[in-house]
Amino acid sequence: MTQDQALNILKTGANVFLTGEPGSGKTHTINEYVRYLREHGIESAITASTGIAATHIGGVTIHSWSGIGIKTSLSKYDLDRLGSSEYLIRRIGRAKVLIIDEVSMLSAETLSMVDAVCREIRQNTEPFGGLQIILVGDFFQLPPVLPARASQWQAGSKSETRARFAYGSPAWVKSKLIVCYLTEQYRQDDSDFLSVLTAIRGNNFGSDHFIHIQSRKIDYAHAPDGIPKLFSHNVDVDTVNNQMLNKLPGTAKTFTMLAHGRQSVVEALKKGCLSPEVLQLKDGAAVMFTKNNPKEGFVNGTLGTVLRFNKDTSYPIVKLKTGELIEVGPTDWTIEENARVRGKITQIPLRLAWAITVHKSQGMSMEAAVMDLSEVFEFGQGYVALSRVRRLSGVYLLGWNRQTFQVHPEILIQDESFRVNSLEAETAFAKISAGELATMQDNFVLALGGSKTKVARGVKTDTFTATLILWNQGQTIAEIAQTRKLVQSTILSHIYRLVAKEKIPRTEIVRLVTPALSKALPEIHAVFSLLGTDSLSPVFEKLKGVYSYDDLRLARLLMKTELTQ
Repeated sequence: MTQDQALNILKTGANVFLTGEPGSGKTHTINEYVRYLREHGIESAITASTGIAATHIGGVTIHSWSGIGIKTSLSKYDLDRLGSSEYLIRRIGRAKVLIIDEVSMLSAETLSMVDAVCREIRQNTEPFGGLQIILVGDFFQLPPVLPARASQWQAGSKSETRARFAYGSPAWVKSKLIVCYLTEQYRQDDSDFLSVLTAIRGNNFGSDHFIHIQSRKIDYAHAPDGIPKLFSHNVDVDTVNNQMLNKLPGTAKTFTMLAHGRQSVVEALKKGCLSPEVLQLKDGAAVMFTKNNPKEGFVNGTLGTVLRFNKDTSYPIVKLKTGELIEVGPTDWTIEENARVRGKITQIPLRLAWAITVHKSQGMSMEAAVMDLSEVFEFGQGYVALSRVRRLSGVYLLGWNRQTFQVHPEILIQDESFRVNSLEAETAFAKISAGELATMQDNFVLALGGSKTKVARGVKTDTFTATLILWNQGQTIAEIAQTRKLVQSTILSHIYRLVAKEKIPRTEIVRLVTPALSKALPEIHAVFSLLGTDSLSPVFEKLKGVYSYDDLRLARLLMKTELTQ
């Protein structure tokens, strides 16, 4: 199926599973559909199974969007609590279309939880509460990480597959998804390399394909500099990163993790934290963010380079690939129980990133990469690593093992079903006349409250007015940022300026206050008063970086609001 055919199906409002080989244009197709919806006055909820995948499509994780967080199951109490959340009611209740990218990494259980939350909040028994649901991904790529209890399952067994993969969820079946299997190729333009990838995908990898792989074998000593290195295990990634750090001139700045709370809880937090207990950085260090904080302009997986260190705070200033600069202060990872913090660790949310794991690379597109696939341990790992690169000449292989060129046996069977379903959909839609198809598409737009004609783009609205319009519609900072495709810190700066110009009443600022910040306001206000200053840096330093600059900026504004009342 072509991208245009898939777009025409999406525009009818059908629930869709959009799939295809790496480089077939899945992300491009989704971006085109999102643009189409916006042109007709409809906003979509753009989500993904992981933080890194979310950055590729300008969205958030499905776990965050739905409110399920790290939960692996939902009790009736959990569902009632989520269903009464004003924030979720506003966000999910207002949604019309839900997109979930990299669905291969989403478990069946998680998809079912998202479905349950949507039905509960929207008070609609239809799958996902009646939303148009669009699932995007390729099951030949990395599967979801199984919980510990799943270790008893046999890899490749039917019970394991149904419980593990998203298509085993009842929500998948009830959604009656139309499969759109994209068959064009836009990433790889090397016929030999494409034949290797196709052979792996079809479980037909043979000696003629292995010859091409062998031609790209190198020793580590001859690995070219300046290109990413991919490994299957974190320990190898850490070794390379430490070696690269030592090559940089100057003395490394060291940031040591702080821990508070019950020992067992703290150890669990440390195990799950991607930032090391002792983080060493230098000017020029390649880094990756390890925590989601859209308000500050980064998520788990955002890449950048340490440009310098703040002379006052000693915190690193990181330059992102977009050119944006972010001063990165310490952040907390916590575990709460009955509204009480049982354990907390505090560290700079960064790790070195000259080398990354194959898991972190999914969704990326690279001109070249050095890969060590000799310890691949998961179906699809080798396929994902190889398919990141455009041409065979950009592949530098340090080694491989037998599983490198294997894909999940059950996915081979399931993929045949997807291909058949896609061909059936292609045939069925080909029988619909252009006029009938246009009517279906117009009716769907009208059903969502959109306009059949494109939203007028006449006089260009200035950026502050555009933010003000959305603010007055009751949107949150996160929602405005998503709508305008800007980071939340930029939207906050707009809000502050609009308050200063009296376009937004100061009393409305309370909408920005989270429960955590509300508790912290007395402490922050006391420090402002103690220091007798309006400057943020002294307060940030006095509070040892516990609160972000945006939190301090908001607290300062609220303090002025109190004084004027």
